[in-house]
Amino acid sequence: MLKQLIYGILFSLLLLTGINPLHAEETRKDTPTKAKELSEAEQRKFDYFFFEGLNLKTAGKFDAAFDAFNHCMAIDSTASPVLYELSSFYVQMNRPEKAVEMLQRAVANSTDNFTYRMALATISRNLGMYGEAAEEYEKLVKAFPGKPELNYYLAEALTQEGETGKAIDAYNALESSIGMNEALSMQKYKLYNQLEQSDAAFNEIEKLAIKYPMEARYQIILGDLHLEKNDTIKARAYYQKAHEIDPGNPYYIVSMANYYEATGNKDAAETQIRNALINEKLDVDTKVAILSRYILKLQQTKKGTDSANALFQTLLEQHPEDTDLKQMYGSLLIAQGKTDEARFQFQLITEMEPENAAAWQQLLNMSLKAEDIPEVIRICTKCQELFPDAPEYYFYLGIAYYQQEKYQEALNTYYAGINIIPTDNPRLKSDFYGQIGDIYYQMKQMDQTYKAYDEALKYNDNNIVVLNNYAYFLSLDKKDLKKAERMSAQCIKLEPDNATYLDTYAWIFFVQGNYTLAKIYIESALEKDTTKSSELVDHYGDILYMIGDKDKAIEQWKKAREMGKESEILDRKIIEGKYIEEEEAK
Repeated sequence: MLKQLIYGILFSLLLLTGINPLHAEETRKDTPTKAKELSEAEQRKFDYFFFEGLNLKTAGKFDAAFDAFNHCMAIDSTASPVLYELSSFYVQMNRPEKAVEMLQRAVANSTDNFTYRMALATISRNLGMYGEAAEEYEKLVKAFPGKPELNYYLAEALTQEGETGKAIDAYNALESSIGMNEALSMQKYKLYNQLEQSDAAFNEIEKLAIKYPMEARYQIILGDLHLEKNDTIKARAYYQKAHEIDPGNPYYIVSMANYYEATGNKDAAETQIRNALINEKLDVDTKVAILSRYILKLQQTKKGTDSANALFQTLLEQHPEDTDLKQMYGSLLIAQGKTDEARFQFQLITEMEPENAAAWQQLLNMSLKAEDIPEVIRICTKCQELFPDAPEYYFYLGIAYYQQEKYQEALNTYYAGINIIPTDNPRLKSDFYGQIGDIYYQMKQMDQTYKAYDEALKYNDNNIVVLNNYAYFLSLDKKDLKKAERMSAQCIKLEPDNATYLDTYAWIFFVQGNYTLAKIYIESALEKDTTKSSELVDHYGDILYMIGDKDKAIEQWKKAREMGKESEILDRKIIEGKYIEEEEAK
């Protein structure tokens, strides 16, 4: 019933992510307090079950611990320590409302207990009950003035509740206790901006710059903030101050690049960007962020492309272990059509980080595009080990086996993949059954083909590929033609301009002897066909012949052969000047 419950004594530490951790003596009273008088026998029984519950929980026997605490509740339903312990169980059982109820009762019976009240405030906030959480934090701030970090939690709850002004007050109270720091000033800066109090917002950062006059970073931040407001004159002044304080500050280069871009000096901006990218003092994350924005500009010319590749190579020499950089470079190489070089980068990533799914996906995409079937099999087989719950690798592995005409291996792969498809993804399950149907068709097991297609449509009745194939194969078998017509009509409704689906619809009418409708739809298919399909032209000839236009029929059959269709039946139709069914040919 209860699995992987955390040790209850750590409940508040799990819920609370804060500035200072709670001390062990604050997390729980070892001896339970009672809110009503118990007889001596009841007290002994209560104590036994309570401490037994704690021991069982420590031993990892959570079901038994839960039962022991419930025995305590049967003896004294007002005991705050028990209510608190049970609340942690209800959190792990995904019953947060029950956990809140337990904590509310625990707080009501032990108003002076910090841990119970803190847990109640925190879980209220996690549930989106920001107003209730803020009220609890306000009470805690007043009750425990020696814990200034409570103002931080209060400010966050008030911010989420939309009480921006009160949140600023809470941050101010915290700042008066622990002193000024960048994180608090930036939070207040954001809140003042929300209130459209721009002067107060800038004042927060200016206070930092005044307090730390030899810290170039604050001058740069002020310059950036002015630049965001399109005040380039003030921005430049602050950047100049930063440069005077620390001429080698790498972030100065980045900000100046932004400044030159904002003022329209593109050449100067590019120079600054290049300087930033080769600056060894600048962290790689910032470089990647700069490069991702800059790369689009470089790609516009051949010279720029070469420059981009050179910059990447320089960065990779500086940061050989950074896989994000390799990922970005590999993607750029793909865009340039340099697939071998790109493959090398992604292969390096998979060796350095075997569980990097994005890199494996890139390798798979390149192998699929290159129709490198052995490599597709290698990648999918490896990824099945690394990502056992990812059905996409079963899907592409099945395609690879299909291409090799290893139909049984393909079937085994798809049936195995179906078992791991999440229940909330029926469309993918439909696609798997569609592939299974196609494989059975190649194996000439038509009963199994139609059975698989029925399963596919059960999970997605608009699976257009399955609908089309199902309808076409029925027409070839000359069975269930009305069903085939309905399915093909559904395809036309979903994609009215698809030449393949129009051809299927035409052929179903042809098989039923409705040559007039067949001619209408085959001509529509030919009009919309962008692939120059010889199959459609061949079908057009068949339909024209049955209408009685023999000369035009032979003309279309000859055209189909000229377009590349090779078939003994087609040759016979041209020589004998008449329509020949496949069955007749056999």
